[in-house]
Parts: sequence; structure tokens; C-alpha cells
Amino acid sequence: MFQLVLLRRMADHNPERVESARADLGVSVADMREANRRWQAMLHARGSRSPVSRYRSILGAPEQTLLRTIGDLKCEALLWPVPLWPDLRFEVLLSPTGAVWNEWLIRTPGAPAPALDTLHDLTPWSCTVDEAARAFAPARPLEGSAPTRWGLSFTAPDEAGRPRQVRAEFTWGLLQRWTEV
Repeated sequence: MFQLVLLRRMADHNPERVESARADLGVSVADMREANRRWQAMLHARGSRSPVSRYRSILGAPEQTLLRTIGDLKCEALLWPVPLWPDLRFEVLLSPTGAVWNEWLIRTPGAPAPALDTLHDLTPWSCTVDEAARAFAPARPLEGSAPTRWGLSFTAPDEAGRPRQVRAEFTWGLLQRWTEV
């Protein structure tokens, strides 16, 4: 079910890619809408569960729990596999008090990041926010159009090596598209 929730938000940017993934999963458009409806109902229900317990109820126990240091704070990262993207994990980052700080797709720890050398390498679903920010540093974060969306502004070379200023858009942490600014 949760993969369908991820795909539903990505459909705004990449409907053809989402349609193909949905077909590969063997689910209908109605199934995807229903999964998203149930997820939204769970998010907005009175007396709803904490965000962490919501993820645990939908995804089960995390595959991996890691300690991360962000500045002076130590936090917990919970990771779940996402069969549609076997080299990625869904990460929920928890503050020291247990509040959810972030929730997105990341590369599986230890898996090689994609080679991101030019704009040609920035294809939909090819990289995560973190990977693009590292590859094309310095990158400036941009506010997204929804809570599950992020943007980055950076300069990257085109095929001929000419620098281009771009805005990249990510949903659930996964690249959806970029545009030249």
C-alpha cells in the first residue's frame, strides 16, 4: 500500500513513469487512489497515532535503525525497504524526543550512488535530494509545493560542459524533474 502513496504524489510530475510502475505492480488507478485515501484518512483522523507508529503499522518493523548525528544532536533513522526501488530505503528521521523530523527516500546504506556529472545524468527517479546536493555543491534548498516535496537550486554542466543554473524538484526525496532557470 505505501508504495502507492509514494507514487500518487509523484504522479503530478511524472504520470507516464508512475503509470508504468503502477502497471508493474499490477494495481489499478482506483487501487492507488484508495491507498492514498486511506493514508490521508489515517493522517487526519482524530486521535490518530503518532507518525512513527503510523509507519510501523503500515510498513512493519524497520529493516534497519541507525544513529545519525546532525550538528550537535544525535537522532534515530528508521529505514524500510521499498520493493519498487530496491536500491532505496524509506527513511524516517526522529528527533531526540521522538518527533519525526523528516521522511523520504534515501539510497540504501552502502549502495553506490549514481554518477551525477552533467544535467544529462539527472533523469527522473535517478537520484535522491542528498545525492544531487553533494554532486552539484553548493546547492541551495528550495521550499517545495507540498510537505513531501523539496527543491534544490544549483549549477550543473550541460553535455558540452557549459554551466547551467537549474531548479530540481523532488518528491519523497526522489528526483522528479529539473528545469533551467
